[in-house]
Amino acid sequence: MIEYEVPDRQGDGTGELIALITTITDPRQAPAAALAHAYHERWEHETGNRQLKTYLRGPGRVLRSQSPDMVRQELYGYLLTHYAISALICQAATEADIDPDRIKFKRTVRIIRRRAADPAFSP
Repeated sequence: MIEYEVPDRQGDGTGELIALITTITDPRQAPAAALAHAYHERWEHETGNRQLKTYLRGPGRVLRSQSPDMVRQELYGYLLTHYAISALICQAATEADIDPDRIKFKRTVRIIRRRAADPAFSP
């Protein structure tokens, strides 16, 4: 078991103790710091998948396309939209001098959807 602390992840000034259980017992094969870093990176990836599947596409919705080429096009559309929203979050965080992880993806999507549906919105 590897224990490590992630400081102030929720932005409330407190840290979080993480306990990572692994079957790797040889520290030369994988040092504890490397395993902790890999675990964090895995969750960054899982978060990105959730953002695409749940917040952009919508829970329980399937792709509308009927052919492989159109499925590919639809997936690229979702990926580009995710990238654009992530870039917007990074720009806003940089201007506010805060960590981009403090800006919620789901809330940003809701704000963008509201603004895009506004009759005064002009693309």
